[in-house]
Amino acid sequence: MTQTSNDRVTGTGPGPGPGPDQRAGNAGRSEPSESSRQAGSGRPGQKRARLDFRFLLSPQWLGGLAFCAIFSVACALLGQWQMDRRMEAVTEINKVLENYDDAPVPLAGNEDLFTAFEAPREWTPVEMTGEYLAEDTQIVRNRPKAGKPGYEVIVPFQADTGDVIAVNRGWLPIGNTAGWPDVVPAPPEGEATVVVRTRPGEPALERDAPEGQLASIDLVALEESVGYPVSDTAYGEMVEEDPAPASRPQTLVPPTLDEGPHLSYSLQWFLFGLMSFIVWGYMGRQRAVNDRDDRELGLTEEQGYLSAYRAPRRKPVRRRNGQLTDEEAEDALLDEAEARR
Repeated sequence: MTQTSNDRVTGTGPGPGPGPDQRAGNAGRSEPSESSRQAGSGRPGQKRARLDFRFLLSPQWLGGLAFCAIFSVACALLGQWQMDRRMEAVTEINKVLENYDDAPVPLAGNEDLFTAFEAPREWTPVEMTGEYLAEDTQIVRNRPKAGKPGYEVIVPFQADTGDVIAVNRGWLPIGNTAGWPDVVPAPPEGEATVVVRTRPGEPALERDAPEGQLASIDLVALEESVGYPVSDTAYGEMVEEDPAPASRPQTLVPPTLDEGPHLSYSLQWFLFGLMSFIVWGYMGRQRAVNDRDDRELGLTEEQGYLSAYRAPRRKPVRRRNGQLTDEEAEDALLDEAEARR
């Protein structure tokens, strides 16, 4: 009677027992034992082996840990940098909240606001009486407002205390003439009372400006341009003038109270640094779990059960006439299926 393919696989069907070639093929194929299959089956009540983490002491895993440490230090530095930027923004916001809407203080007795400026007193309103020196008006170049290019108008103000204070009267758009606004509104003539908010002078820029213009609100450069002493540590940003002129430059943009995204950026950098260790630990645990499963099932790297290794295909054994027996062909198919797992 003809032996079926299934009978030959299971060995339960009728027919002769396995021949020498089949026994040799089966002996060369490594199969999990019954005890290994039971250990890997995870039956209730069966205690599994402990995870082995000794591989973490290998150069590859220690190198990965060192990379995580370096990466986390870099993330911590970037997170601290963002936190410092946030603190700078918060400091500026606090100065606005504390000083911006205060009642104006008289210039008399507070001249040091302009001659010995201190950062905590920025935006302090100051009231002064005197007259503008309109003939020494200066135009500050490259002063955008709401994304539009333009200028700011600086006019020296001779106060009745004898001090000369630079007053920023506001913003003008660019004009039809290259490098100049079309019209510069004149300040009030004669005696005037002006309320300004204190601002620190700006650093000098390494670029030239035409006569009558400044590259920045550099008070030292302003003093050199007009030829007489000007308070050189702070200037005033105009709030109101009395008498009010018929026209005046546009009001400058008020200070922002938004601290920006620095806090969220900082937390993200700190989290990235922490996540590098979490990922390293997770990968190590997965490796330990996979190694334990392989040990319990009796699987080894040489058998090709790990993704980094491929089992070599067995070459089919042929008869002298070049043809395979049914058993040999079946064994070759089984070996190829095992190798693909």
